Amino acid sequence: MIWLDVLVQGILLGGLYALFAAGLSLVFGIMRLVNLAHGDLIVFAAFLILVTVNLLGLNPFLSALIAAPVMFALGWALQRFVLNRVVGKDILPPLLITFGLSVALQNGMLEVFSADSQRIRAGALESASINLGVVTIGTLPLLTFGSAVLAIFILNRIFYTTAIGRAFRATSDDPVTASLMGINPRGVFAMATGLAMVIVTLAALYLGMRANFDPSIGPARLIYAFEVVIIGGLGSLWGTLAGGAIIGIAQTVGAQINPEWQILAGHLAFLAVLIIRPRGLFPRAVD
Repeated sequence: MIWLDVLVQGILLGGLYALFAAGLSLVFGIMRLVNLAHGDLIVFAAFLILVTVNLLGLNPFLSALIAAPVMFALGWALQRFVLNRVVGKDILPPLLITFGLSVALQNGMLEVFSADSQRIRAGALESASINLGVVTIGTLPLLTFGSAVLAIFILNRIFYTTAIGRAFRATSDDPVTASLMGINPRGVFAMATGLAMVIVTLAALYLGMRANFDPSIGPARLIYAFEVVIIGGLGSLWGTLAGGAIIGIAQTVGAQINPEWQILAGHLAFLAVLIIRPRGLFPRAVD
């Protein structure tokens, strides 16, 4: 029963990692851009939600609804006015720009919020659980996993049933041909980054409610997101859910054996998958 509980908790933890990775996977799948500031943007969104909770006294979920449009606008503007200038065949300029953004965000948050750890209080939800007999499942981890599944499902529906989804796929396949068909690739890229920032807000909400956070933890979230994206397959949204579950299970198993092995076990699982399947489990352009 102990190992069954470890397995379940690992899968639920994978939901949080899938949320970390979904926005990164979306942006890479459409424009082949690796955003090194992705983890810091998650932390920034968490602080934005925290400020809204403290100032307005709102429920964290309502605060996230307020923060999501702000993050969408930030992502849209960042892509439209900065990253679109450097997106192309050479991957180095976007890497340098987003690395600089990462450094700026970390130092800016440090100045504004200090280095103290913060937490988004969720009240009774933090300790609520569901007893299934053989295992007990925390309500918050279950909500996290359910939100990850719902977010990925909605993203896929957007891709395959809407006009903007067709524009995403066309621009991903061939931006030049798409532009000849009347599609503005720069506008599509900006919309994709804005949408990714909405997912980032959702990830930030659960990150802030489940653990303490501070301005310096962004790079670690980025590493988890990278590992999940690579395990799942570059650009595969459903693959991020599988990748998150693999990292989550590896970490909970490692922690069960020895608490010091939790993070190491996740990295070893990543290396093992990379050796066996270098392109990931479900490699595709956009799923």
